[in-house]
Amino acid sequence: EDFLNLIFKAMMKDSLNSSHPVSSAVQSSEQIEEMFDALSYIKGASLLLMLKHYLTKDVFRAGIEVYLHNHNYGTARSDDFWDSMNEITNGTLDVKKMMKTWVLHKGFPLVTVVRKGKTLSVQQEKFLYRVEPENWTSDASYLWHIPLTYITSRCNFTHCTNAYLLDQKSGT
Repeated sequence: EDFLNLIFKAMMKDSLNSSHPVSSAVQSSEQIEEMFDALSYIKGASLLLMLKHYLTKDVFRAGIEVYLHNHNYGTARSDDFWDSMNEITNGTLDVKKMMKTWVLHKGFPLVTVVRKGKTLSVQQEKFLYRVEPENWTSDASYLWHIPLTYITSRCNFTHCTNAYLLDQKSGT
């Protein structure tokens, strides 16, 4: 319950136009300090949980093991982590490309789902809780690669989870 409260608090901050990406280039030591706030940590943890759920626990753990093995006693960049995940998925998913849409964009998407018979249409747009005129910028070009999981009436959640990657503004 405490973790959910932290997530919702971070989402509230991230839904403002004055938010910032989890990862960005910095020019000064002050900018480095500004990057390490609750939003960065909580959103980062949430993104890792999202990735773990999408890849499955075993694949995610194997990716972490590859990352730790490849970079033990050395330095690493965030791309090194995504590359380790790409290595473990054998090119079936470009984890780096997917996750960069999350860590380099501020905010998060609102996904709208419309059902017509057996067909689901999904659409994404940037969610803004409150537009602050002094900080408003157009984010119409924002596009996230959103891993969606779902079940059908022939399945239950533990035995038959389907996955769909929404990497366009809309999909079916």
